[in-house]
Amino acid sequence: MTTATASKSKIKKPAPTQGRSPDRSGGVKLVIVESPTKARTISGFLGDEYQIESSYGHVRDLPKSKLGIDVANNFEPAYIIPVKARKRVNELKKLAAKATEIILASDEDREGEAIAWHIANILNVPNAKRIVFHEITKSAINEALAHPRELDMNMVDAQQARRILDRLVGYELSPFLWRKFFRGLSAGRVQSVAVRLIADREKEIQAFKPQEYWSLSAFLNTKKERGKIFEAYLYKKDGKVLDRLEIKSKEESDQTLKSLIGAEYKVAGVESKEARRLPGAPFTTSALQQESSGKLGYSAKQTMMLAQQLYEAGYISYMRTDSVNLSQDSLSAAKSFIDSNFGQDYSLDEPRRFKNKAKGAQEAHEAVRPTVPSRTPDSMKDLLDPKQYKVYDLIWRRFIACQMQPAVFDSTTADISAKNFVFRANGSVMKFDGWLKIYPSKFTENILPILSENETLDLKELKPEQHFTEPPPRYNEASLIKAMEEHGIGRPSTYAPTIATIQARNYVAKNEQRRFVPTETGNMVNDLLVLHFPQIVDINFTAKMEEDLDRIAEGQVKWVPIIKEFYEPFHENLLKKETEVEKKNMEEKTDEVCPNCGKPMVIKQGRFGKFMACSGWPECKTAKPVKNSAREIGMKCPKCAEFSPEDQGEIVMKKTRKGRVFYGCSRYPKCDYASWKNPAEKNMEMES
Repeated sequence: MTTATASKSKIKKPAPTQGRSPDRSGGVKLVIVESPTKARTISGFLGDEYQIESSYGHVRDLPKSKLGIDVANNFEPAYIIPVKARKRVNELKKLAAKATEIILASDEDREGEAIAWHIANILNVPNAKRIVFHEITKSAINEALAHPRELDMNMVDAQQARRILDRLVGYELSPFLWRKFFRGLSAGRVQSVAVRLIADREKEIQAFKPQEYWSLSAFLNTKKERGKIFEAYLYKKDGKVLDRLEIKSKEESDQTLKSLIGAEYKVAGVESKEARRLPGAPFTTSALQQESSGKLGYSAKQTMMLAQQLYEAGYISYMRTDSVNLSQDSLSAAKSFIDSNFGQDYSLDEPRRFKNKAKGAQEAHEAVRPTVPSRTPDSMKDLLDPKQYKVYDLIWRRFIACQMQPAVFDSTTADISAKNFVFRANGSVMKFDGWLKIYPSKFTENILPILSENETLDLKELKPEQHFTEPPPRYNEASLIKAMEEHGIGRPSTYAPTIATIQARNYVAKNEQRRFVPTETGNMVNDLLVLHFPQIVDINFTAKMEEDLDRIAEGQVKWVPIIKEFYEPFHENLLKKETEVEKKNMEEKTDEVCPNCGKPMVIKQGRFGKFMACSGWPECKTAKPVKNSAREIGMKCPKCAEFSPEDQGEIVMKKTRKGRVFYGCSRYPKCDYASWKNPAEKNMEMES
């Protein structure tokens, strides 16, 4: 969602003029944007005939205290001016009254279009000019001013439809959850599906049964170069390529070893070829969030905050996009930079273009890129704080790399026969670094000795190794964003706020490996929604709704029928479930009594987990944390697995009577594993 940038930033621009009407005769052209930082940047490009002002985000919204939608009257929204926006709205009205022209310059997405529409309505300027630009540069601003357009009501309607849908789900389903569980819970059209992805993955992990398998490696050398030992893995038996799980036990592995006794190891064939590795596409929003999470450790929310600061300062193009398109000007600038700094061996004769893969990608938009390719990260160090610098460096390198020559490798594959078995060795040597020169990526060089067909080799060692299949990994921020994008859940502007919301609601938490684990509350709410409101958490249904919103934005369908088609069965089912679903008793009895009134204390489930409260509530409001409450860290107990793998406990974080944290098994006292240090960090253990 488009908002004014509120965080502190090192980026410095000229002092703003917000709220001050310059002493100019004849009036000025009033340009309204949504962010003060954006206003400051644009003011540096335009002359005295323009006054740049900020709305400080949204100027109208649905009321917080009530639904604010007239369901019976075609879902008419009842917009209000929030209290925090009233002062600014009055200032803008005064400035608009003096202006010769009103120009609305909010961001180019649906949210930005809606902000412009709301401003036009409040200021009563239906003829206001609308300009959009993908980057905040002098040339882009002047180009936009030269080609203004009218408000795009299809985009406005798409934003309104999303807002109304989310409001209907949130304001009707959330109170239902309160009545059946406890207050403070919420449900959302996108957030609930994101929680389901995490909860379903956790169920997969818990139900997973590891499968044993064995690999076999031969360590060999040539008679010419006896010091150069290389590894080859078992590849074929009796002419058939072996499946990874082919050797299922130690007994089968031992039998294979026995079969290879006395075998002659001979080179059956050598194939060498040149392999090319292409660079990745320039960043979309989701790709930037994923790469920033993996390489920098930044959350999606933090990445977008930093990217917005860079965009509003004019250093990168618009950062909410699902397109990998690049303008011809940016491609030409990239080639010029590569030619000048790396030489023509690294540049392309023709620009490399990429195809959009995201569902509903906006082809007219551009990828995230630097606005001036020659503005290197090193030249920006003094203008940016360290975190801004790291994000800019990532964006700049990805963009330059995508227009450089492929990395070239000499790849060698050697097959070694041994009786009725074939072992395979792979080698790879970098021949030309290409784009890897600017955008380093993981690569391990493996040099094989020179091998000739029918050459006999010396066997140094046959090494069998036991493995177990592993469950699918828990989602981290990067993989969750990738899954949401692949399934068509949400759009570039919603990934970061969705992930922030499900954590703030205590539906999911990050374990020690920074991967998402559903909380008790998250599982409880998800199970109810899956059982009683399957559409709300259905991935395909949510993706189709996103496609419908795209169709509204493109003018293919009207928004009211789409809302009606969803709401009527949803509301009917909600009324039905009010009587069908009983209120869950979330209380656990304890032996403890209330210190204030003497009534028994009970353990209750709240939004942020379990707590102890007086059973005499609301007359007595005594409450306190649950002593020694345990929290899972997303790791199985390593001790009880030795004795009872079918009933293996979870490692949970607990507290001693004095409040010191320790880690123990959830099956205590059946398993007495305990450690002062987190076993997930491989600092093992203090056995109790």
